[in-house]
Amino acid sequence: MEAERLIAAGRQALAGSGTAQDIVAEAWQAQALAQAMGSHLALCGPLEVRGEARGLSEIGEYPAWGAAGPRAAQLTEVGDPFAALTALGALLGEVGIALVGVACATDEEGLYWQCIEAIDAVDESNDRVGGMLRRLAVRDRDRERARPPDPARGRAGPGQGPT
Repeated sequence: MEAERLIAAGRQALAGSGTAQDIVAEAWQAQALAQAMGSHLALCGPLEVRGEARGLSEIGEYPAWGAAGPRAAQLTEVGDPFAALTALGALLGEVGIALVGVACATDEEGLYWQCIEAIDAVDESNDRVGGMLRRLAVRDRDRERARPPDPARGRAGPGQGPT
């Protein structure tokens, strides 16, 4: 399944979480998806993000999965890396906010520490995602600057003005 569809499914599942345990479970689902996207981009993504993607693929140690396993196992492609990473960053941000809410509201020490561990993993993943988005933006900006002038218009691409 395409990354953006899996991210949308994760956002929907997080929004539908009814209990604190459901939110923690969705946090680990999101983290597993971040790892899977990192692995995919480390192998098949743009050269500029492969190192950061490799780091993303190694973040977090989540609890054992049940028979269903993580949704991330369904990942087959990352069609538009910039769009997928942007959506993943949004999902990770929502997960982080939800986890903080659970951690602040719980009296259960075990649940509190589960939240803290998940928050750390999600935060580190979101940092990596942000780094990859910055690298892609720089790459795109540099490509735009390097475009040869358009002979018909006498300028170097959109927004570059006359030469």
